[in-house]
Order: sequence, then structure tokens, then C-alpha cells
Amino acid sequence: MSVIYDVIIVGSGPAGLAAAIYGQRAGLSSLVLEESYVSGGQVLNTYDVDNYPGLPGISGMELAEKFHEHAKSMGASFLTAAVTAIREEGDRKVVETAKGDLSARTVILATGAHHRLLGVPGEERLTGMGVSYCATCDGAFFRDKTVAVVGGGDVAVEDAIFLARGCKKVYVIHRRDQLRAAKILQEKLLSLDNVEMKWNCVAEEILGDSQVSGVKVRDVKTGEGSELAVNGVFIAVGILPNTGFLGDFVQLDEGGYIVAGEDMKTSVPGVFAAGDVRTKALRQIIPAAADGANPITSVEADLLGR
Repeated sequence: MSVIYDVIIVGSGPAGLAAAIYGQRAGLSSLVLEESYVSGGQVLNTYDVDNYPGLPGISGMELAEKFHEHAKSMGASFLTAAVTAIREEGDRKVVETAKGDLSARTVILATGAHHRLLGVPGEERLTGMGVSYCATCDGAFFRDKTVAVVGGGDVAVEDAIFLARGCKKVYVIHRRDQLRAAKILQEKLLSLDNVEMKWNCVAEEILGDSQVSGVKVRDVKTGEGSELAVNGVFIAVGILPNTGFLGDFVQLDEGGYIVAGEDMKTSVPGVFAAGDVRTKALRQIIPAAADGANPITSVEADLLGR
């Protein structure tokens, strides 16, 4: 732990890699910690990305590789190690990892979030092959096709409304007989002619070989099972931030997200949060990358004030 970095960046998705690029431009000594050997975060789960300016139709994997190569070409340093905790020692932050402790003057938390899984057969195998967790990201690929949305909250209903604009038919699979979404969203959804509600139903299996071809559902009241022929399944049963390792180190909101504003400052001086892990409205690639750029200015100010 002899080296003391100006900033340690925890996470290597769009926010973490953007922070690494801007950190190098600012001349800061930095280290990016990534849990996986492959950078990119949730971007890796997107088959095609059609809303990143200048790179229409690029695959999520390819875009993630470009992010990583850009940061690496700027001189960013990487270490593959899972972070288990963070603590303060005087004016330093100590990042505890499976490979030992690391020390920095500041820390940027860019650990992202992960979609809550249904945990049914076929889900993991067909992710990116018709199973999606982001309608605004992948909906365009299902124009004039039939899809299913699983969930009953605001996100699920918003996804279904969005998909109904371009899809031939949208099934909404919900385990209860009424939605949990805001009333205005429910009214909009139920007014759409190409939306069919599957009330009191749960998805039990996603079908298909190399591409989604259907979904098995079961009525929780009657026990009756059936199959829906669909080209895609959009799962919207919640998002979980990757903050479990933090404990009570920084302030979290009721959903477990790090409380931080547009300056990315958390409740702990010298610790910043960027990307999907912080409280924010839109969780997509572009705002995540923007989040990664913002805290470097705050890091510089923090270092100058010491």
C-alpha cells in the first residue's frame, strides 16, 4: 500500500472508463478497479446499440471494447480485483480488495447497477438474443414483432407503452390483478389496442434455441399453464445498485443507490459517485459516460484544497 493514487475508480463501465479518460487528461495518477476481466458493465448485455451518436448499430461488446481501448491509450491503469470495503485513514481512502488494500486521496464509485433477474429457465441463455432489460435500448429491433413485458410497476408499464408504438403486439405479464404503476400510466397502457394484459400470471420459462420464440406462463389463481409466441421478452421487475460492499460508508437512498448530485459528491468528502449507481432519473450509456467526466473536476478541486 506504498503507492497513494490521486484517485481510484471503482468500476469499468461507461462512467468508470469516462472518469479514467478525463483523469488522464487532467494528469491525475489513477487506477481503475474492475471486478471482471471484461470492461463495459451493463453495456455488454446489449446486443446492438443504436442510440450512441456516431456509432449506430454497434454491438454492446464492441462499444465496451472501444471505451476500454480509449482509456488504455490515454495511459489509464487497470487492476482486476473485487472491492470488499472502503474505509478512511486520515485524509486517505483505503480500498480493500481481494488482492490487498489500495490507497488514494479520492475515490470515484462507478460500480453501476444490475437488473433484477426473473430466475427462470432460458433467461440467462437468451439474454441479448431476445431477452432484454431495457426497452428504450432494444425496442427498435422488435418493430412489427410480438413481445412480452414482465412486471407491473412504472418501468414495466412505461416499457410496454414505448414498445406498443412500434411492435405488432405487446403482452404484459403481471402476477396480480392490478398494476402498481402510476394511474396515468395505467390509463394510457390499457387504452392501447395492441396491448394484451395477462393478469395473475407469472413467466415460468423463456423458450427458444438461438433466439427467443416464446414464453411459458402460469395463472397463479387457476394453476393453468400456456405458451405465448413472442419474439422478445422485456423484463422489468426492478434494478439493484451494486452497493452491497459499501455498508454504511456513504449515504444511500431507500433503494440502495448512492445519494449524490450533479457534482457527484457523496456524503463522504473526497468520495464521488458516477453512473447508474447514484440517484438519477435516466440510466443509459450516454448519461453514465457524462457522469464519469463530471467528478474529475470535483476531484481536482478536492486535491487543490488539501
